[in-house]
Amino acid sequence: MTEKQLQKLREKEEKARLKLEAEMQRSKEMLTFEEKYAKVGFIAGVDEAGRGPLAGPVVAGAVILPQDHMILYLNDSKKLSAKKRDELYDIIMAEALSYGIGMASPKRIDEIGILNATYEAMQEAISKLDPQPAVLLNDAVKIPGMSIPQVPIIHGDALSGSIAAASILAKVTRDRIMEEYNELFPGYGFDGHKGYGTAAHKAALLELGPCPIHRTQFVNTFLGDKKK
Repeated sequence: MTEKQLQKLREKEEKARLKLEAEMQRSKEMLTFEEKYAKVGFIAGVDEAGRGPLAGPVVAGAVILPQDHMILYLNDSKKLSAKKRDELYDIIMAEALSYGIGMASPKRIDEIGILNATYEAMQEAISKLDPQPAVLLNDAVKIPGMSIPQVPIIHGDALSGSIAAASILAKVTRDRIMEEYNELFPGYGFDGHKGYGTAAHKAALLELGPCPIHRTQFVNTFLGDKKK
């Protein structure tokens, strides 16, 4: 190896070292809220995926992170690539102290509305945690009917590692469900847009009409607007 090649290798290693140090610092800062309430007991992050789509369930995640080490690269699931979300999903499932996933079906969303259905999914996810947490860190919302103290954090999935982990579990779980639905209901492109109101999804809806996993009220509103 030439001196020039050695120099490039050293520069590459130094760049990687600095990048890792920066990520470790960012990840530490993402645990600020967790450290603030750590003396109370276990802290769980809670978030959802799928409030806005025209089809499919709303899914919630709840996560208690390990206390003996950090999971690096946790972030708002929307800021991560699909590949990175999948990688982190596996790590969270393996290393979290506890996790829970809850969901509400399109039928349930039609029955009680998306907000209440989201709360139900969150309540289900939290109920699956063992041990039960002493404090909930939620992404912006306060969940009704909970006896556990809650801390709503605006943009919490970008500020709290626990909430970010919950958002990743919810997002990956929902995406995989929608990919399975794509096999059951071909023609809508659920494996691509995951039920969101993209141009392709809207065109398929106008051509094929809604299928059993569409949210009736959402679709009726869309079609009504489209026909105006």
